[in-house]
Amino acid sequence: MTDRLPAPVRKASDAFKSFTPGQKAVTIFAVVALAIGGYFFATWASKPSYAALFSNLSSKDASAIVESLQKSGTSYELANGGQTIMVPQDQVYDLRLQLSGEGLPGESDTGYALLDQQGITTSDFMQHTNYQRALEGELANTIKSIDGVEAATVHLVIPQKDVFADDQNKTTASVLVQSAATKPLSGQQVQAIVHLVASSVEGLDPTQVTVAGADGKILSTGGGAAVATGSDGGSDSQTVAFQNRLNTSLQNMLDSVVGPGNAVVTTTAELDFDQTEVKSRNYTSDPSVASLSEQISREAYNNGSGSCAGGVLGPDNIQGPGCNAGTSTSGTGQYENTQQTRNNAVNQVDEVRKSAPGGVKKLSVAVLLNATTAGTVDSAQIQQLVSAAAGVDATRGDSVAIAAMPFDTTAAEAAKKSLAESSAAATADKQQSLFKTAALAAVILLLLFFAWQASRRAKKRKALSPAELAHLEQMQAALEAQKLAALNASIPGPAIEASPDRQFEALEERQREIEQMVEDQPEEMAALLRGWLGAGR
Repeated sequence: MTDRLPAPVRKASDAFKSFTPGQKAVTIFAVVALAIGGYFFATWASKPSYAALFSNLSSKDASAIVESLQKSGTSYELANGGQTIMVPQDQVYDLRLQLSGEGLPGESDTGYALLDQQGITTSDFMQHTNYQRALEGELANTIKSIDGVEAATVHLVIPQKDVFADDQNKTTASVLVQSAATKPLSGQQVQAIVHLVASSVEGLDPTQVTVAGADGKILSTGGGAAVATGSDGGSDSQTVAFQNRLNTSLQNMLDSVVGPGNAVVTTTAELDFDQTEVKSRNYTSDPSVASLSEQISREAYNNGSGSCAGGVLGPDNIQGPGCNAGTSTSGTGQYENTQQTRNNAVNQVDEVRKSAPGGVKKLSVAVLLNATTAGTVDSAQIQQLVSAAAGVDATRGDSVAIAAMPFDTTAAEAAKKSLAESSAAATADKQQSLFKTAALAAVILLLLFFAWQASRRAKKRKALSPAELAHLEQMQAALEAQKLAALNASIPGPAIEASPDRQFEALEERQREIEQMVEDQPEEMAALLRGWLGAGR
């Protein structure tokens, strides 16, 4: 039966049969361990990575989709309380197309699908309401496609137009978004939501859109400005961000001067968030340009007769220097009055200046140096560098304070020691694991080597038949007798008697040579013995 097996299987079976019971147990254990490890590795490697097929599903849609996946034999997982269905990542788009062809998700009570349900008897109020609901649903679906947004709800207030009203109410919108717990929305994403909603609704201004998070925090106020996540106001977050940037830049500079851990920088900034607007109007004229209109009026009076006549005093009756009131003497009179009006072309320049909020009103910088390293640096140079890097303005009331004090390094040293101990423990554990793995591998290799040696010896023994082994033993005995006779002939009697150990050693050496030849070349020795046996017959 065993002769029909392939040669490798037959050799492995013969080798296993030649093992000792301990070797057989170790071999079986190693094979079972390899089979179990290979099974778990194959299971882990063959397990696909899952991605979201649909999220925020209603129970009705989730049940229908799960039923369809079960019918098609597709593996799936449920997440988010059954509202999210996970499928293998390489099948997401194919399954979406397939389920879309089946009308899933089928609960289409939002979006423009609402307009398909209108009939000819629908009133104007219902048409307006359905349009608003459809617009809200479409905007919510669009906002959900933004990275980081898991759910969104949009509410619009669209007043109806009245031709008889002078003042129309403004369109407003509010958006409630739920973001991933580990990935909050950034300010740019909030602004994108604001402008996306404002651009999709007729007559909606971005300042009339409010965005709130599912955790109850305001992300964008009605003024259109984004509010940083995790703060109560945009001004506070911008102030903190400005101080952090300034602290980081100054800390990097000081670390290059005094070394890491030898300097601490703290800045306190007061920013101006007031928005100011200045309007000015300037008038200028060019003298080289002719005037638009000009009017000249001139009046002259001259009396050179020399007679002084009495009359009414005034510019119309001016007497000469030789005339007195009530007298008549000779003199010369003169009067002249000129009026000129000119209308020039005037250039008018209207200028409006708006100051952006966020300017620095006051800045204070405090630098603390380690006393052990402060003696090697010049405090004046440090102050000059910090003032230049921070943009300190003395006229604005800014200040820079530098002090040198000994640092308390006990906590840092304890943390460093703990880190070193944990690192050493991790390294020791890793080395111990490697040693265990290497020892186990060495034991397995040694067992396999011993098993191979045993099988090889058994194979060599089986290569010679019993008759050949008997003839070989006879030949070995004849050789030993021949060698003993040669030794007796060459060595005198007393010497032979005096050296029995040498004879015994020579016989053992010859026996080892024959055994080594049988082990190294079993096939050749078997063929040689067969030839001798054939010749002896």
